[in-house]
Amino acid sequence: MEFPISTFIFDMDGVITDTMPYHFHAWETVFASEGIRVSHEDVYKREGQKGIDSVREFFTEKKKLYTDAIGHRLLDEKEKLFKRILKRKFIPGSRMFIKKIAAQGFKLGLVTGTSRHEAQQLLPKGLWDTFDVTICGTDVQNGKPHPEPYLKALAKLNVGPREAVVFENAPFGIRSAKAAGLFCIALETSLPSSYLTGADAIFPSFKAIESKVKFIKR
Repeated sequence: MEFPISTFIFDMDGVITDTMPYHFHAWETVFASEGIRVSHEDVYKREGQKGIDSVREFFTEKKKLYTDAIGHRLLDEKEKLFKRILKRKFIPGSRMFIKKIAAQGFKLGLVTGTSRHEAQQLLPKGLWDTFDVTICGTDVQNGKPHPEPYLKALAKLNVGPREAVVFENAPFGIRSAKAAGLFCIALETSLPSSYLTGADAIFPSFKAIESKVKFIKR
């Protein structure tokens, strides 16, 4: 498969960084304090969503009384716990893939639901600086699955949706990318392919992508 494009846009958690197990443990712990039980599926399928929106949805689904004060308190507790337990790990092949395409002169964007402060802590400075544009959860009014994060990235990169490809790993991110008119490649790093059916193509790893797709610079 040949793919003529000018721009690559990446989600972060579960695409570049192997952080989803730590996110799950932190969410599981803070919700347990409220008598709410969450599963891996509950958390993983919402990857990319703004944290406060996740809290609100969990409370609604579990039929618990929600207020913004409760939501922001739990989100703050979750982020503090996440930072304490986090060990920096990366999805196999992600950093090498990014370095290769950067060296070939492609434009690079990062679109994550994580706050800018937290995202900058998760990515080494050399990798962070590789991206021409970074859109974080704190930069948008509407997080994934709304198209705003990807539309904002396209505007800042000054490219049209047909010039770019997105790498995602979760349903909300895929919906966001597709709503913005982008071609979306999904990675089975967090969820099986049955959750990723909205993507244009699904691969188990970056190695598999490189073996089957040839990206041509426009």
